[in-house]
Amino acid sequence: MSRVLVLYYSSYGHIETMANAVAEGARATGATVDVKRVPETAPAEVAKNAHFKLDQPAPEARVDELESYDAIIIGAPTRYGRIPSQMASFLDQTGGLWARGALNGKVGGAFTSTATQHGGQETTLFSIITNLLHFGMTVVGLPYSFQGQMTMDEIVGGSPYGATTIAGGKGERQPSQIELAGARFQGELIAKTANKLFG
Repeated sequence: MSRVLVLYYSSYGHIETMANAVAEGARATGATVDVKRVPETAPAEVAKNAHFKLDQPAPEARVDELESYDAIIIGAPTRYGRIPSQMASFLDQTGGLWARGALNGKVGGAFTSTATQHGGQETTLFSIITNLLHFGMTVVGLPYSFQGQMTMDEIVGGSPYGATTIAGGKGERQPSQIELAGARFQGELIAKTANKLFG
């Protein structure tokens, strides 16, 4: 079976929760799954004063270990419709992997969180997907076969480009059951794809 990395950055825990749901879906396929986070680059005092969730148990990832995975699923919150500097800094260090084509042909996907329904979910997903395409990866989104994203019964995240959640303007909203189901669905689909290619 394939090896899958769920790589994320989370300031307040919303993406951390989504990352664990993505991993749960991937594990359901029999894949070996690691959940890792990128290093926090904000000064400690700034992060503390902003009430960042600093007690996340996931280990920090290293750039040099990315090539050992068959699939990499990247999650990050939005920053003005794009990825935050913490994730960008990590990905900016992958030039050596790119130059060697170390990630060519591997499977990738993206998931995100925004404060509002229209706060940049799809542009943030595409800012992650752009990196995956430059690496030569095969991108797997969240197709409409996951019907939860079509509901009109409640406010819900989700996009054909990847799983999403809506956190609220003050981070007061946690991922809903539908949003977590979407994350599990995408994780499972990506792992199934990687299993077919590498398993």
